[in-house]
Amino acid sequence: MTSPSFPRALPTGLRFVPLTADDKPAVLDLDTWAFPGTVPVAELEAMPFPLTWDRSWGVRGEDVEDGPLLGIHGSYPFGAFPVPGATVPVSGLTWVGVHPQARRRGILSAMIDRHLSDCVERGEPVSALFAAEPAIYGRFGYGSAADDIKVTLARGAALRDVPGSAEHTARIEHATQDAHGALVDTVHRAAGSAAGGGLGRPGWATRQTPELQASFWSDPPQWRNGGESLRILVVERDGQPRGYALFRRKSVWEDAGPRGTVHVREAVALDAAAAHALLSRLLDLDLMASVHVGMLPTDDALLGLLVDTRAGERRVSDNVWVRVVDVPAALAARRYAADVDVTLAVRDERLASNTGTWRVRARAFEADVHVERTQAPADLALDVRELGSAYLGGRALTGLAQAGLVDVREAAALGRASAAFGWPVAPVCSWVF
Repeated sequence: MTSPSFPRALPTGLRFVPLTADDKPAVLDLDTWAFPGTVPVAELEAMPFPLTWDRSWGVRGEDVEDGPLLGIHGSYPFGAFPVPGATVPVSGLTWVGVHPQARRRGILSAMIDRHLSDCVERGEPVSALFAAEPAIYGRFGYGSAADDIKVTLARGAALRDVPGSAEHTARIEHATQDAHGALVDTVHRAAGSAAGGGLGRPGWATRQTPELQASFWSDPPQWRNGGESLRILVVERDGQPRGYALFRRKSVWEDAGPRGTVHVREAVALDAAAAHALLSRLLDLDLMASVHVGMLPTDDALLGLLVDTRAGERRVSDNVWVRVVDVPAALAARRYAADVDVTLAVRDERLASNTGTWRVRARAFEADVHVERTQAPADLALDVRELGSAYLGGRALTGLAQAGLVDVREAAALGRASAAFGWPVAPVCSWVF
């Protein structure tokens, strides 16, 4: 991998500083400026912190050694991030914030370029993030690569029968990392690998670091929004966990009686029978009127089990965004759903090493992928942002072309490339990083 050609410098008078644990109060304070909240910094300090300090940077003034932080960003190390048919090292960009008084000075642009430079140095050919504001990250080359579905169901919603569901047992307990951390991690990883009959689910990031695990399991009252402490429903078959749901209930009483709500933070099942056993129990909790399940993949089994396919309310949201940092390394790392031999003219305003025409050759579902720079005419031309959108197989190149985001120079190549870049399993990440 080569270095970025022209990383943006910080404005005059500002400098990057590596952050350490001593900076935690300042980081949390700046975060509350960038993302307003109601929890005092003193209380936030007592909660587990998800970042690892060796991947965290701040922006301060050059003339004040311990001056206030004006900007922060960090990243999570996803050493085996799932992509179609394989895994690749990915840098999960996160905790990006600029103090309101320092906006419109180029700090964000410089921080993004610093992040991309770090990706290059660490050998991470892809970066990914969840976008607080979608309009921001497209201009830095990130493309919306996946969707998730949030669904609200009435208690007792009818489900289709699934053989084997009744063979599952269920237990509901207070959820803690000590008691359930290993179980959840094991089932979560297995679900990502088993999706699509073993094809794997792109985007299904695991919580790799101890800091992420501790933060994920933290359940302070300040985050409960009036609900109970975190609970877990585990379904097992022959003594082996086959699915789980992390949830909390919230009591609501009206003149007509109890109208409580169940908020499911994460629901994961290894097969249709386990999904049926899980959902049937979530839909039958006493005193509850509705169940809210979030961040499901668009092809999740839970959605296909409903007898009334119009039941409940559904909302589609953009999920993970992808930025290709090293075009040949990233394209060679994934697999393709159909034979492909296509030339792509890629534009990248920030990383000149990506700009150019690349020939991609691969056999369907095989690991032998060849990506090389070429002087041959391009079949398709696109920005690195659209390449990121298509990278996990969740956005069709044909759809991007219809929106005018892919320049089709060889008509016959579009359908073939779109089929190859697609993937039979919908991409998603089950948690926000």
